[in-house]
Amino acid sequence: MLNQQKAQPQCWQIFCSVVDNFGDIGICWRLSRQLVAEHGIRVQLLVDDLTSFLQICPQISPTLAQQVVLGVEVLHWPNEPVDPLHWQQFPAADVVIEALACTIPAAYQQQMARQQPPPLWLNLEYLSAEQWVEGCHGLSSPQPQVALDKFFFFPGFNNKTGGLLYEQQLLTRLQSFTADSAAVQRFWQQLGVNGSEYQLKISMFAYGHQQLDSLLQQWQQHAGRVLCLVPHGELANELTRQYPELLCTDMLQLGQLSIKVIPFLAQPDYDLLLAACDLNFVRGEDSIIRAHWAGRPFVWQIYRQQQAAHLIKLQAFLDSYGQQMPAALAQVVQQFYLSWNNDDYLGTTWRDFSQQLPQIAAYNQLWRQQLMANGDLASNLVHFAKKKFIITPNFSQQ
Repeated sequence: MLNQQKAQPQCWQIFCSVVDNFGDIGICWRLSRQLVAEHGIRVQLLVDDLTSFLQICPQISPTLAQQVVLGVEVLHWPNEPVDPLHWQQFPAADVVIEALACTIPAAYQQQMARQQPPPLWLNLEYLSAEQWVEGCHGLSSPQPQVALDKFFFFPGFNNKTGGLLYEQQLLTRLQSFTADSAAVQRFWQQLGVNGSEYQLKISMFAYGHQQLDSLLQQWQQHAGRVLCLVPHGELANELTRQYPELLCTDMLQLGQLSIKVIPFLAQPDYDLLLAACDLNFVRGEDSIIRAHWAGRPFVWQIYRQQQAAHLIKLQAFLDSYGQQMPAALAQVVQQFYLSWNNDDYLGTTWRDFSQQLPQIAAYNQLWRQQLMANGDLASNLVHFAKKKFIITPNFSQQ
């Protein structure tokens, strides 16, 4: 236990190093906003790449060293070495979160150790469904360079982990949106699309794929009209190289398939896109979590790692996700996921997968309820801090 006389924490600091452009900052930005809005906590978010941050939060000014956006104090965390005196003059918060494998500066760690009582130091880890995570969640690790313990906090898919990020009113907001046909139509119009013209609407936020054309060929021959929306980025660049017409046309028509490249959406609008589409291809960490809450069929392209280590993590997720699925459905889902993540030919596996979309959609509604029963990540972090600090009940209204 930490110091039992610790006063009610007033400030949390979250350090975020942007590695994968949007996943890291996406998680940290959602968490920061929720801690402020739902728990009344003062949050300082230190980010080393404000330009990437701008893509998902248009209120950000990438030239400012310090700014307040939606109640969160956003501070630029310089990439270049900073004079240690800078960190010595920067007071440590009551709770310090080292997010998603970043490393906070050594001089700041010394500042943390000097503070009395010391802060609660949390290492917010990457999302994983691997079983070893359950045994490590919440454990402390003495740090050799400073006289402090660091606690590991793992997001996850069951109640033995920290759960997943979702806001209190998220499901109500999404259900109200999808039930309002006029609101859905206005949303499509904002994207320059008449959504009612298409029988299958797909969002595709993905890394590059060597066999993507085998999937596009299937969509060109689909029984109904297909719309594929691709945000600016790696995959959009790949499509533009393959189809240079995308540089000068608003919508590329290939048989039954229409491809439209769209700008990055602010996070609340991206949630609506996922809810409005019939199928969502997602990548990394932030978008896969949001795809769960949309309740639509989704396909996850996991972040690639050396020696195919990511495929072990993907299989752990598939085992968890498909545990309650009918065996035949679980097999179809797994085959398409593995084909997508291995850059395999997609023709056969897509045909099998697409025939099961209604069953997958129905299952995902049950899967979503199961995940929400684990509690949300932000609230679970707050409860964890309360236990470690033995603080008074008025720390949070939760």
